[in-house]
Amino acid sequence: MTTDWDVGALMEVMARDLRPLIDPEQAAMIGIFTGGVWLARALHAALGLQQPLGRVDISFYRDDFSQIGLHPQVRASDIPFAVDGRDIILVDDVLYTGRTVRAAMNEIFDYGRPARILLAVLVDRGGHELPVAADVAALRLIATAGEHIKLRGPDPLRLELEQREPQP
Repeated sequence: MTTDWDVGALMEVMARDLRPLIDPEQAAMIGIFTGGVWLARALHAALGLQQPLGRVDISFYRDDFSQIGLHPQVRASDIPFAVDGRDIILVDDVLYTGRTVRAAMNEIFDYGRPARILLAVLVDRGGHELPVAADVAALRLIATAGEHIKLRGPDPLRLELEQREPQP
């Protein structure tokens, strides 16, 4: 089921909320495959960041790898800038348990030690299992265990809300 959420307007909220938190000449952005990369491309341009856009695929960094298995399409991560001492904006589409974000931070630290990491998400749906909080979230809501929020795209970007049977 497609929602009536305007993804373009939500991305404008993200850009507006990020601007006072960053220095566009120093900060760098990393998108988490897949939805986070789609969002990061647009945000990177909107914020006028000077560093090239980075991308991470966290498939091998997940702590629930043995439960969910390997994603069928693993992509190479690419962080084309020095991480040490830099402010990093980590972008993802939906924050749920926090495990994807934790895995992305583990991978980023393999590249170096950033000064700080800001987390920017399109949707924070609640239900966190780890102490992870978004610095910027365009939409905050509480979804039930059977609701799955998915960003579809890349052109056009749209949010979908699916009803699924809750996992035991």
